[in-house]
Amino acid sequence: MDTPFAPTPTSHFFTSLRTRLHYLDWGNPSAPTLILIHGGFDHGRSWDWTARALARDYHVVAPDLRGHGDSGWSADGAYMMTNYVYDLAQLVDLLDRSPVTIVAHSLGGSIALRYAGLFPDKVHKVVAIEGLGLSPDRVRDRAQESEPDLWRAWIETRRASARRTPKRYPTIEAAVGRMRERNEHLSLEQALHLTIHGVNRNEDGSYSWKFDPYLNGMAPQAGSDDSLPAFWRQITAPTLLCLGLDSWASNPVKDGRAAHFTNARLVEFADAGHWLHHDQFARFIAELRAFL
Repeated sequence: MDTPFAPTPTSHFFTSLRTRLHYLDWGNPSAPTLILIHGGFDHGRSWDWTARALARDYHVVAPDLRGHGDSGWSADGAYMMTNYVYDLAQLVDLLDRSPVTIVAHSLGGSIALRYAGLFPDKVHKVVAIEGLGLSPDRVRDRAQESEPDLWRAWIETRRASARRTPKRYPTIEAAVGRMRERNEHLSLEQALHLTIHGVNRNEDGSYSWKFDPYLNGMAPQAGSDDSLPAFWRQITAPTLLCLGLDSWASNPVKDGRAAHFTNARLVEFADAGHWLHHDQFARFIAELRAFL
């Protein structure tokens, strides 16, 4: 008999492109499947508040992207968008519960929207929290840069990552402090939770972030944000776009990107930055429930 919901998730692993990847399953497997995809330098446990709010009504699954959380690191240190999308395709097929609903943040949103355009029959609804990639202005600026320059910059970034020693924090409180510097909207409770699940304890007792240092800088051919509208136009699922008004992200209605979707709506969140699902959690859940 199915458990209605799980107060804490269970860990599971699968293999994609020879990499062992981790995901959390919040139980209730007979309910419609909802996949929560985190952003860059984050992890699946960042969705715990959202997962608990939805676990009674959905079969919630929260993966750790490759190079993040408890998932394996790419052997060659390369993190291509093609690989991220392939990993999601593998997970959806493994779960065998399509069409699924996907709620995704930032990098996760870019992955989810590409997947929804590639396999529209496998996606019921999709929510993208600031997951549209570079703004049109930034895409145009990038187009002015020569391919050789982009390749040289990427090689230098990779070399810098190889030389970099992972930052070590003497106490968990020090790591929490860094987390709150990254997002000033976080409460102490939120920052502590995100940090505890985002670090490893080193042999000397210090703490380091779990994510792969090589995540800094995708390969030049992996960006291709100028091709994104072609994916968006293929999406048939109702789409909710979320924007924090204190964020650096560009407004997709004002900059024209929302026009590429056939069935999308934008919701703006006041007093919220890039991590609006943390900054305005109550309103986010209300909007999410209304949409789902």
